[in-house]
Formats: sequence, C-alpha cells, structure tokens
Amino acid sequence: MRRPRLVDFSRFILKYIFNWRFRIAEYTKKSNIYKKIVDTLLFKDDEIIVIPNTININKKIESEGSEFLPTEIIKDVIIRSNDIVIMNSCLCRTSNNCQDYPQDIGCIFLGPTTRKIPKHIGHKATVEEALAQVDKADEAGLSHIIGRNKIDTVWMNVHPGKGLLTICHCCPCCCLWKVYPNLDTDISDKLEKLDGVEVKLHEDKCKLCKKCLDEVCMFKAISLKDNKITIDHDICRGCGLCVNTCKFDAITIDYTEETIDNVVNRMDNLIEIKEL
Repeated sequence: MRRPRLVDFSRFILKYIFNWRFRIAEYTKKSNIYKKIVDTLLFKDDEIIVIPNTININKKIESEGSEFLPTEIIKDVIIRSNDIVIMNSCLCRTSNNCQDYPQDIGCIFLGPTTRKIPKHIGHKATVEEALAQVDKADEAGLSHIIGRNKIDTVWMNVHPGKGLLTICHCCPCCCLWKVYPNLDTDISDKLEKLDGVEVKLHEDKCKLCKKCLDEVCMFKAISLKDNKITIDHDICRGCGLCVNTCKFDAITIDYTEETIDNVVNRMDNLIEIKEL
C-alpha cells in the first residue's frame, strides 16, 4: 500500500502547485543552481517531440508509395509495443478543471516500466484501444507530444525511465508545457519541433479574426505586429493548434518526405520499448 499512497501524495502535490508552475519555471532563468536542481529532478535525459494534430493539415507525406499523416508516427510506435497503459484521466486538465477539452483523454504510456504503474492511475490496454485513444484525441483537437519525460517517472514513482515512453494529448489551455516560454533554454530546448515540419502563414487569406492570438499557441510563437499576424519560427514547435483554430486556412502545416522516417528512427533510438 505504500507506493500507491506515495503516488497519490505526488498527484496531490502536482495539483496543488499546478497553477504555480509558471512562477516556478521562471526561476530557472534567474538561478543556475535552481535550474540544475529542477533539471536533474524533473527533466534529466528528456527528449520530447511535438506531433501536430492531423486535422486541417495542408499536405500529406508520401513515402515509399504510401501516404502518411503525422499521427501515423505515434501509431507506428504503439503497434510495435507490447506493454501499454492508458491513464484514466489527464492530470493537467483535471488539475486545471478544463472546461474546453475532455478531461478523460489521458496520456498513453508504453514500455516495460508501465507494468509498475498503479492500477488506479491507468489501465492496461490493447493496441486497438491505444490507437482508438489517439483518434479520439485527434477528433478533440488535441496535439501530441511523444518522448521520454522524467517527470512522469517521478510522480508515478516508477523506474527505470528508459523503459517508459509517454504520449501526451495536449490542449492549448492546460498542458504542462505551457511553461515552455518561462523555462531556461537549457530545459525548454528538450521539447523539439518535428523534423521537416513547417508552419506557414498565408497573409492573403488572413481575416485578422485574431482567434489564433487567444491563448492558442502554447509556446507564444504567434503575435500581432503592425496589424499583421506573425509567427516566430524560432519559438514555434509545430503543434498545429493554430491551424485547427483558423477557419480561413490562413495557417497551414507542410511536411517533408523525410519526416516519418526521421522521427520513427528517433523513437527507436530514444527509448527501449521492448524488454529491458
């Protein structure tokens, strides 16, 4: 009973400090000692990639005669996994009491370390259930973040971290990674744009409805300058949430032919999803 109680305590602490996360993150820019502590405790060895939502994409990827959508990267990894656990609810959205996106669409965890996840947090799932969860997240307009995330091993008290791959389904209002602009770059650089992704702004189609400015971008890459919408591509992580928001196709996402292969290879090298 000790470990479930410890996990419940960790969840309580996370929920308690959730709305303080921006202030906590900001201190990583002010103190090198504090930054090193936070990095070591919560982000060490992280490597996380943003996978855009597939709704309203401008271009499919053609590779070896087949067409792929970005979500197929996630599905490819899921299909090759033997151990799958789906979180019963999203910790971020429940902590923030989200009213705009489903709180019951939780993360998907892959790898042998999932066997140590307490059953009251998540349930063992089949490949088919996990694939359906990805589709459900797509339909809800969520974007995906996939990779090794140490903070999950901390709050769930499961190890080793190399045996756990996390697939988050993120909304623009509640995602933990909204702290991205507040973090020191040594930590925030661990969250990467998908190789080959390019977010494009088509000024001739923009109606200046400004909906893309309404707290849509988790990374604060979109702004209004000289009465024009601009995208800072150095900050943009290609999550696609702005694309879903625009009703005039003024923002689109393009991909290169190498995108799928690059990321699948990255995932294979990133984490051991087979037996350790």
